[in-house]
Amino acid sequence: MTDVWILGGTGRSGRAIAAELRRRGIEPVLVGRDAERLEAAAGGLPTMVAGSVRETVAAIRRERPAVVVNTVGPFIETALPLLDACLPTGHYLDLANDLASVSAVLGRHGELTAAGRTAVTGAGFGVTATESVVVKLCQGRPTPRRVRVDMVPSLATGDGVVGDALAATIVEGIPGVEGGGRFQGRRYRDGRLAPARLGSDPMKLVLPDGSTVTTAGMPLGELMAAQRASGAADVLAASSEAPSSPVMRAVLPVATALLAIGPVRALLRRRLATVATRARPKPREHSWGHAVVEWPDGSIREGWLRVGEAQSWTATVPAEVVRRLLDGQGKPGAYTPAALFGSPLAEACGGAYQVQ
Repeated sequence: MTDVWILGGTGRSGRAIAAELRRRGIEPVLVGRDAERLEAAAGGLPTMVAGSVRETVAAIRRERPAVVVNTVGPFIETALPLLDACLPTGHYLDLANDLASVSAVLGRHGELTAAGRTAVTGAGFGVTATESVVVKLCQGRPTPRRVRVDMVPSLATGDGVVGDALAATIVEGIPGVEGGGRFQGRRYRDGRLAPARLGSDPMKLVLPDGSTVTTAGMPLGELMAAQRASGAADVLAASSEAPSSPVMRAVLPVATALLAIGPVRALLRRRLATVATRARPKPREHSWGHAVVEWPDGSIREGWLRVGEAQSWTATVPAEVVRRLLDGQGKPGAYTPAALFGSPLAEACGGAYQVQ
């Protein structure tokens, strides 16, 4: 079988990935809950209706597609059941960048290796862009002492609502991840995950194009990807999307304490899912992945990866990874994209490095 299924085929990511696959000569199957929306999105592609994760799992086990692309969040709820369904016969890929689900998928490396299957998690902008810079900087060098990565997306948004998947990712914290509480941040200290304050370590970055942006600590999947790529004992992941003002940093501990109360969290998830979003153009021409790597001898290297609009790149990366998996270029196990295909993957997807 060479079928590629895109779960969440009517969503923005699903449609964009389908378009990128078609440019590579691959005709995917769009899978979703609504037959009419699938037909409207398909543009002649085959479709399959599956009304729930359970139905999708049953369909994967029955039809045995070669690659399943999961765009359906919250990934902490969807990734492992879908991965389990793929394990006997096919490969799995998702767009997760939350620490909990990235950690869970990577934790299945042994089973995937034994089964001869490949899982790729974090195949979107944040994980791939930052991890790729770390791989580039560390290539041929000894293990560094300290790494900081910064995700600086430039996103164009449309009119719509937040939706339950994103709302759940925001309010559910990082369940099941060692090193701190569910609603705490994380960083690596002495090679282990440790608590960190959300919005910690704010830094004003001057981007290569001369513009400035402030990033601050946020415990996303790029944290684990950067540590695995470098082996560094001390790793911090930051984002321009993190709250970095003194006021927000003061409020966050109170807000996260409230999230620990189940009914409050459920209410917030429902309310947040219905919040309207307005169309806005991308704030800058490029999106950037950034890393600073320091070695025990005191030497420091800094690097950037320049890509286009972040959402568009989040379609290009999974499409390129799928093409390579179909061509037999993968290897058994669980990986993030640059861990599997190295720093040249980002260049194959249109990225450009600037290394100091």
